[in-house]
Amino acid sequence: MNLNRNTRIDCTEPTAPVQWAVEVLYRDLKTVCRPTRKPGGVICLQQHNCPPESWELVAEKEKLILRAGDNRGYIYGLLAISRRLLGVTDFWFWNDQQFSPVEEIPVPADFSLGSRPAAVKWRGWFVNDEVLLHRWQLDGSREKPWEMVFEALLRCGGNMVIPGTGENALRYRGLAQRMGLAVTHHHAEPLGARMFGEAYPDLEPRYDQYPAEFEALWAEALEEQGNDVVWNLGFRGQGDRPFWADDPRYDTQRSRGQLISAVIRRQYEMVQQCYPGAACATNLYGEIMELYRAGCLQLPAGVIKIWADNGYGAMVSRRQGNHDPRVPALPAPEDEGPHGIYYHASFYDLQAANHITMLPTSLSFVERELERVRHSGANDYWIINCSNVKPHVFTLAYIARIWQEGTVPAETFLTDYTCLYYGAQAQQAAGYFRRYYASAIHFGPHEDNVAGDQFANYPARLLVSRYMRGGAEPEHELDWAAPFATLEEQARWYRDLCGQAVQRYGEPEPAASTLLADSVLLQMEIYRRCYAGAVLAAQAVLDGLHGEYKAAFLKAGDAREEYLAADAAMRGREHDHWKGFYRNECLTDVKHTAWLLRTLMGYLRNQGDGPYFYTWQRDVLYTPAQARVMLITNMENHMEDLELYRALRKQKNQ
Repeated sequence: MNLNRNTRIDCTEPTAPVQWAVEVLYRDLKTVCRPTRKPGGVICLQQHNCPPESWELVAEKEKLILRAGDNRGYIYGLLAISRRLLGVTDFWFWNDQQFSPVEEIPVPADFSLGSRPAAVKWRGWFVNDEVLLHRWQLDGSREKPWEMVFEALLRCGGNMVIPGTGENALRYRGLAQRMGLAVTHHHAEPLGARMFGEAYPDLEPRYDQYPAEFEALWAEALEEQGNDVVWNLGFRGQGDRPFWADDPRYDTQRSRGQLISAVIRRQYEMVQQCYPGAACATNLYGEIMELYRAGCLQLPAGVIKIWADNGYGAMVSRRQGNHDPRVPALPAPEDEGPHGIYYHASFYDLQAANHITMLPTSLSFVERELERVRHSGANDYWIINCSNVKPHVFTLAYIARIWQEGTVPAETFLTDYTCLYYGAQAQQAAGYFRRYYASAIHFGPHEDNVAGDQFANYPARLLVSRYMRGGAEPEHELDWAAPFATLEEQARWYRDLCGQAVQRYGEPEPAASTLLADSVLLQMEIYRRCYAGAVLAAQAVLDGLHGEYKAAFLKAGDAREEYLAADAAMRGREHDHWKGFYRNECLTDVKHTAWLLRTLMGYLRNQGDGPYFYTWQRDVLYTPAQARVMLITNMENHMEDLELYRALRKQKNQ
């Protein structure tokens, strides 16, 4: 049989998720096939007594039979047809796959294909820190980008999602469920319920005082979301902070653990009353892991315990400010029951993590850590922080391969991935991916102390801000990496460390393919430009500390230009449907770093040329002889800072 635009998909009374997958396959047939009058055979969906999420495909004469037993089985089978027979890749949208339509696609008479059990039971993405997706529209729709996220996840074999943060999670979880994904929840939003503070703004969010009000919100969430949910249980507080930060009565681990245990037990009872046998999970994240390790947390036997990496790929506790205990974050042999992980392809910590670029920790390190996860038995639940997807496709694709197959060597994946997506430039692309990892800054002694794009921005802003507050005291928010006695020592450390990386990332490749320029090369250019700016910003602070205000003013202006160039590099890759994708880049926010440097320029000018602001202007407008003879301070309007910067830069370059 042949598949073409006239292929018919037969399915009796499909559910909404199956109907969505049917429409996707019709769309893909129109994409890869030209119009033709030839018949296209039939794809028949048949109910079969298969294990959950499993499927099988068998060719029979002019039919292709898809047998499955549930929604996700049918969805995965239909997407397997798209992948295996039509050649539509899992990240076709995010990697701008190009198609050369053919008239029809032959299906071998003996064709058969079947699913294999995934290595991880619950597997999905947390669409978190989603500021790029939040403001970006596709075909005039704000929902369409999220549909593309969920489609990619399903194509990767995912079966659950946290569909955004806060209001976005509420807005898009219906879409996710209509597409066949189970939904789960942010660790600060138990059961996906509305926040107590939003529903009852006049009441203190204290469960021991208002249990009925809390439980009403949980009951509402249970009814609203239905039964395709992995229910996240817990009690942290209002927002992403522990409740005892606002309630000093709970001043011991024992008292905190008792309340959390009671809340989780009640939530579990409510879930099981509504949906007997429903999957439940709780996050052992931050301070909750400390309570669990101390034996102060008692959980129902069937609740999945979710362990988290530190945001840099290592299965240890995350750094909180300057505190980095690196407590191991994997179950011990004596930890009974089901276990899972929360793992970051992207992280946001206002220190050194990656958000607009892919994880800089080496792929081989990720391989080793996830092998440790698997061997520890944490295979019941993997939720991956995918952020805005596009910058992280490479990492997400690798983790998805592992959650499907188990062990996948990093080098094998690199070769497979680059061959699949970069074609003739595969070898070149693989070289750039290796260079990306090799170029990264290491800011500490551990293998995962690898700097992301936030390191090229936040420490620079901290140094500049601290300098403008006056004095030579160090910026203690940098003590996690640079616990020096003076601001000057911190600035020198940062300048020298960033300076080592600038050349490693290299110049852009002019002959690169569109995808290569959009992906790893763009990310290397972001680092190259931001680190060049960081070096200049640190030197501006050093010059200012030494009273060299005009030199500092120039360097601050040069640094601003580098950060603006990084922002321009992102905006320059917004072609076709990617128009506006980076417009709301507001977390790392390289353009904000440029703005702060513009402020620094004014501060330095005030120090070196204030309060009358004519000396530097005379230096660039007049000859040396004219500048020495002053009969009148200035014959022209005072220059704006940027105008003066450009004039000084032109003078210096002559």
